[in-house]
Amino acid sequence: MATTGPLHQVDTPYEVATLGMGCYWGSDSLFGATKGILRTRVGYAGGTTGAPQGKNIGDNVEVIELHYDPSVISYSKLLDIFWKNHEYLASARLKREYMSMIMYHSEDQRKLAEESKITQQKKEADDQVVTEIVPSSEFYPAQDHNQKYRLQGHVDLAKTLNLTTDLLQTSHVAARLNGFLGGAGSLELFELESQHLNLSPEQIQYVKNFLIENPDMGISC
Repeated sequence: MATTGPLHQVDTPYEVATLGMGCYWGSDSLFGATKGILRTRVGYAGGTTGAPQGKNIGDNVEVIELHYDPSVISYSKLLDIFWKNHEYLASARLKREYMSMIMYHSEDQRKLAEESKITQQKKEADDQVVTEIVPSSEFYPAQDHNQKYRLQGHVDLAKTLNLTTDLLQTSHVAARLNGFLGGAGSLELFELESQHLNLSPEQIQYVKNFLIENPDMGISC
């Protein structure tokens, strides 16, 4: 049966990665437009104080949880993107909320994470890489307004997607659009991918116009 409406759900085998890269709005856009990423959601983890209470997140860290297709993108590639796209050396100067962190979900992930940190340390002879590598722990989703933050800034477009609290955390098309609208994907890539996202001509044209008008926007937080 043909799927109608935006492609929110994808039935693809996946693995999970959880990363702390400072402000999670930027990483949500970065990975949202990365090939092989199926879903993204942002939130808090890695602490001992339990669930955040309003703006008080205790000793938790801002993280992004990724569902990725390992047949398209490897965990090693995700780590490569991780190291290249945040100021991991600044963690020692920032409050814990913005700590650089890799939370592993398997022994293989742990080994790859530790190997990647050793490699990165060799590139930083004069500075200590303080990125924490820890086992995955309970993930506390951020509030709705922090999920797909860049996409939600395009209010009229977001309304046409009928995003619920659940879809803000699970929608494939929302993750992809948040990436493109957040400065992480090119017009050429969007034109190729839009054919598979079940978007309307109006939705496609909106995103294309934005990318044409903002070719050098870049990712921000």
